[in-house]
Amino acid sequence: MTDLAAELASERAGAQRWGRRQVLALGLGGAATLLAAGVTGVELVSHGVLPGKYLLDELDGTCSVPVPPLEFSSLGTSFSGTFNSRARNRSVGYTVAYPPGHRMGDELPLVVMLHGYGGNHTDALVGMSPAQAVALKVDGKPLNPMSLVTVDGGNGYWNPHPHDNPMAMVVGELIPRCQRLGLGRRPHRIGVMGISMGGYGALLFAEKYASLFSAVAAISPAIWTSYAQASSANAGAYASASAFTANDAVTHTAALAGIPVRVAAGVDDPFYPGVEVLAQALPAGAVVYFGNGCHTGPFFTQQEPPSLAFLARFLAG
Repeated sequence: MTDLAAELASERAGAQRWGRRQVLALGLGGAATLLAAGVTGVELVSHGVLPGKYLLDELDGTCSVPVPPLEFSSLGTSFSGTFNSRARNRSVGYTVAYPPGHRMGDELPLVVMLHGYGGNHTDALVGMSPAQAVALKVDGKPLNPMSLVTVDGGNGYWNPHPHDNPMAMVVGELIPRCQRLGLGRRPHRIGVMGISMGGYGALLFAEKYASLFSAVAAISPAIWTSYAQASSANAGAYASASAFTANDAVTHTAALAGIPVRVAAGVDDPFYPGVEVLAQALPAGAVVYFGNGCHTGPFFTQQEPPSLAFLARFLAG
């Protein structure tokens, strides 16, 4: 073996001895190198929480979780638009999707889908469009009919900031707009769902507005357990320490009593410790899934069908 070959072999062996959690710890310590990443990973990579999806995948393949082929019925209609949000002080985009066989004017349950960090209403879901989400077949069966809306919420973790309140926008502007279309209007119900930053937001919305939301599903929610931890990873997530306290999804879980809750996270997700704490605080009856996976697209896509099916089941009736 040449000296160069021996050196490369030694480096590879050394890399294999690194555990995934050691690499995550390196990232959490702020020593991460920014690598190219899609929207689904940008919130972690850009703030030094992860050393990059590529490096994680290269270590042991744990992030490559199996994703069954997605099956859809013929798609229903969908439309996109914008409105001027007084709560956010800007124009925001949104998309409304109808399930197969339904169209504008039909009255249906509503799912509010919250995007992750760096995203917007066009990419709130991973691996599928809003129209596909409500046309999804799970275990070969169509979902109970429901509509879905996505909207631009910015990067402020869906909690109020000075001059930008995405929570007030959703509750006071977006949902009334949808209800005027017959979506989520009583007796039909409203659910909320999100991935990563949006998963945290979905839990927060259900806690703050328990009388409005009838079910919640959070995939890989971005849960921090202290303001210091949150601000060191993303200084813009909360406006202040008091804002973190007021919008801490873990300490306000009692408000979810009586609301169907589903939470899913990968055991190699850097937010996993926070989600573990959240799981312990959730009211009895909450559904919590922990399995192989990271804070990456494959896990998000894997968990979208059971999450949508969970909401469809509880929003029907």
